[in-house]
Amino acid sequence: QVQLVESGGGLVQAGGSLRLSCAAAGRIVSIHLMGWYRQAPGKQRELVATITSSGTTNYADSVKGHFTISRDNAKNTVYLQMNSLKPEDTAVYYCNANIHSGSNYVNYWGQGTQVTVSS
Repeated sequence: QVQLVESGGGLVQAGGSLRLSCAAAGRIVSIHLMGWYRQAPGKQRELVATITSSGTTNYADSVKGHFTISRDNAKNTVYLQMNSLKPEDTAVYYCNANIHSGSNYVNYWGQGTQVTVSS
């Protein structure tokens, strides 16, 4: 059994910063792609950023330049540093990871963490 445990969400004023963390735990052979998605009220879940095991990153246009994704492969953890936050960044943020536990890669989701940016 594999779990993704997220932390770091909260309430922040516009212009502020938050850092999200997501640690994968359980039977893990390897992790390929890790990433963050978000879902605002009344909207579909959308990609925020992804990072491969070798460090190649991909960002949604809306967060380029003010969010940074990183990972620590030794700790099976992915981070999202969010700077210059705007009210439109308010959403539930979900961690995602493609994890190999011995047979094949399976896609896992975290439980979500709320980020609220006040104006």
